[in-house]
Amino acid sequence: MKSSKTVRNWGIAIVGLFLVGFAVFKMANDTSESLPVTSYYGYDRAIPLKDSVEKVIDTTELTVLSVSFNSIHDKRVTGLLSLPKKSTTPSPVIILMHGLGDHKAVDYVEYGNGFFLKNGFAVLRLDISDHGDRENVTYDFDLTGDYKYWTRNVIAQTVFDLRRAVDFIETRKELDSKRIGYYGISLGGIIGTVFCGVENRVKVPVIALAGGQLNLLYKEKAFSREAKDFMGIVEPLNFVKHIAPRPFLMLNAKNDEVVHPAMSKLLFNAAEEPKEMVWYDAKHKDAPIDRIYGDGLNWFKEYL
Repeated sequence: MKSSKTVRNWGIAIVGLFLVGFAVFKMANDTSESLPVTSYYGYDRAIPLKDSVEKVIDTTELTVLSVSFNSIHDKRVTGLLSLPKKSTTPSPVIILMHGLGDHKAVDYVEYGNGFFLKNGFAVLRLDISDHGDRENVTYDFDLTGDYKYWTRNVIAQTVFDLRRAVDFIETRKELDSKRIGYYGISLGGIIGTVFCGVENRVKVPVIALAGGQLNLLYKEKAFSREAKDFMGIVEPLNFVKHIAPRPFLMLNAKNDEVVHPAMSKLLFNAAEEPKEMVWYDAKHKDAPIDRIYGDGLNWFKEYL
């Protein structure tokens, strides 16, 4: 997996947090739910999608559609929907999301798209808010810096966008809206944990190279009320428990330099059964792409 300079810098900051020692981890499950975090992502499903669909690739093996639709806050979501031709109709569909600084057609997402297609799944890839075709003005992605509200809004807006994506899937006769899976990588995994916690129409979540306890970014102020309240609506630990009883899979790197393995363990521990975690002897940016998609595929084949 490749990672941008922004991702690496964010990862270095996260790794530095763990120098505070074991005492921090003893307190690590203390997250704030003083805000109504689970109801924050409610929205009006009656708002028209005003979706646009245009065929961009059509071969004997697949069809790729360029799609866009309206989300809340007057945002327009952009994506690609890939449909396998040699598959049952309607097809089960996987929502596949990229990481920080990337976009829906970045190489590792393209790889996953082809991988799932070959195995009979339709794939919907979206741009995270302010990424890819949705990029407008880009600031430093930093939950503690000068653009911390903008950063938090990127995460929160994408959760709303993903809920609208499920609305879009329900309008497409080629897709089986009762068999929706989610596969999110890095930031896409963090966002996806929140999303799957509030959206029960997603039946099988797979989260790769992600973790929880984001308030640790505040270092010595990590457990202040201010830090926990600010992170509340985007903190994966506040949402992962709501995924059960759906089967939850986490895929993580033992030597991850971006998302510290302790953060992944905290997220996994907060999840309820059924759940499973797989570790790879790798770093964040060189995680074995064939294996992490292969393990995700096996999970989807078993449960979706």
